[in-house]
Amino acid sequence: MKKQWWKESVVYQIYPRSFMDSNGDGIGDIQGIISKLDYLQELGIDVVWLSPVYDSPNDDNGYDISDYRNIMHEFGSMADWEEMLGEMHKRGIKLVMDLVVNHSSDEHAWFIESRKSKENVYREYYIWREGKDGKEPNNWESVFSGSAWKYDDQTGEYYLHLFSQKQPDLNWENPQLRSEIYDMMKFWLDKGIDGFRMDVINFISKVPGLPDAPNPEGKPYASGHDYFMNGPRIHEFLQEMNEKVLSRYDAMTVGEMPGVTPEEAELYTGNDRNELNMVFQFEHMDVDSGAGGKWDVIPFDLPKLKEILTKWQTGLHGKGWNSLYWNNHDQPRVVSRFGNDSEYRVESAKMLGTLLHMMQGTPYIYQGEELGMTNVRFESIDDYQDIETLNMFKEKVQEGKAPEDIMASIYTKGRDNARTPMQWNATENAGFTAGTPWLQVNPNYKAINAEAAMKDPQSIFHFYKQLIELRKMNPIIPYGSFELLHGDHPTLYAYIRRYEGEELLVVGNVSNETGLFEAPEDVKINEEEKRILISNYGVEKMESAQRFELKPWEVRVYKYPAN
Repeated sequence: MKKQWWKESVVYQIYPRSFMDSNGDGIGDIQGIISKLDYLQELGIDVVWLSPVYDSPNDDNGYDISDYRNIMHEFGSMADWEEMLGEMHKRGIKLVMDLVVNHSSDEHAWFIESRKSKENVYREYYIWREGKDGKEPNNWESVFSGSAWKYDDQTGEYYLHLFSQKQPDLNWENPQLRSEIYDMMKFWLDKGIDGFRMDVINFISKVPGLPDAPNPEGKPYASGHDYFMNGPRIHEFLQEMNEKVLSRYDAMTVGEMPGVTPEEAELYTGNDRNELNMVFQFEHMDVDSGAGGKWDVIPFDLPKLKEILTKWQTGLHGKGWNSLYWNNHDQPRVVSRFGNDSEYRVESAKMLGTLLHMMQGTPYIYQGEELGMTNVRFESIDDYQDIETLNMFKEKVQEGKAPEDIMASIYTKGRDNARTPMQWNATENAGFTAGTPWLQVNPNYKAINAEAAMKDPQSIFHFYKQLIELRKMNPIIPYGSFELLHGDHPTLYAYIRRYEGEELLVVGNVSNETGLFEAPEDVKINEEEKRILISNYGVEKMESAQRFELKPWEVRVYKYPAN
């Protein structure tokens, strides 16, 4: 397996709006990020993935871009951004920017021109269609609810928006558009950035003719996923992007790809494919979603989670590359989701972090994860800001669902769980801002904050710091093979990693009860030479690694030479 810097790196995602505010307007900004770079250096991270800071009307918190080459004034100026890049590089931290090119904002100059007339040179930069029988061109549903089409009076046609109405989809069939995007990518790479995280990049190729999607339940709109996810020209587009741009730089690339399988991921990330380095898959993020999708919350099923992650660990080993994550700006806080965020918050956060960081792939830490930040429960829907959440609430109320039942889903899965401001200290607004924060701070900030964590050697922060150091010191962690143990066990998560004559045994107890681990017959642990690499409770050196009892939410990693 080829060794590469991005395989051995740990990435930290910054959601700039919520990270640190330097000027008291309640919105995180670039100078705020600069002020906290020493903190990131102390944690030991190698790469920052920065969510969008480009010009945007903020309909979808910056994922609706009106100017790809300028910085949003709320976040600062290009001079601030250049200072930030320099300060990151000075500390040995690389910068990966968000690339959002499935859609732009409807306030982008291209779209303003595009909607003027059917003959406008920018018309073909977007996907315009005539209506069908007085209705939308097809029955596709937007990811954010409702129709994926919006009628425009100016030319009497509809444009496609797979997300918000203010996020019209770009037409990748148009070579001129693609050329403009590649030029924009070079603009940022030439400024010195180290790569791109590509937003819903597997949506850019749509099935020709944009046919209706099957709609067996007769809903107003149907999921068109099979017509715009992993579409017919996707590999051609990514190979062209690689040839024209990415191959000319030492850049790290990760594609956000809902609905991708390990077999497809191998095509996207294979060593000889000349597309991307790795993908974000979502399969493990749907483990607690029922038939009704994300908001249809079902109980957490550990054997199912193990099955999914094992499929990815073994499916891409030696063929492609995994991204490892529990959290991001679109996902709830993992300690509240799969852990115990009250009595065993610290133990379960450490355990979940270990299970992820000991796997093969590039780990991503989302801001506040290293502190064990939790989900939030705002009293009223009026306290929420996220467009997906607000649209869903409105739709479900219209369908006659009880508001308290809808709120229960939001408390579990809403995107604002991840977006509450970063908890820096115990002062007002958690030290995030001197003003009024754009989104309320989680009330538990007095107990859970960075200042307290850094002072406490037993904190989640220091534990994550250790996890990051271990990856740098042990090639078995990025490069070893993976074997799941006790796949059907309802509460134990155990696996073995193997590489060049060494083995790691990783065992976590995903429960509030004690649990017993017994190594299978064919697994022989070298008891004489074993050592504990990391654990979240004290472990007796003499204790056997073949069979041991685990406390609630305990995790242990043993390292030993293979027998």
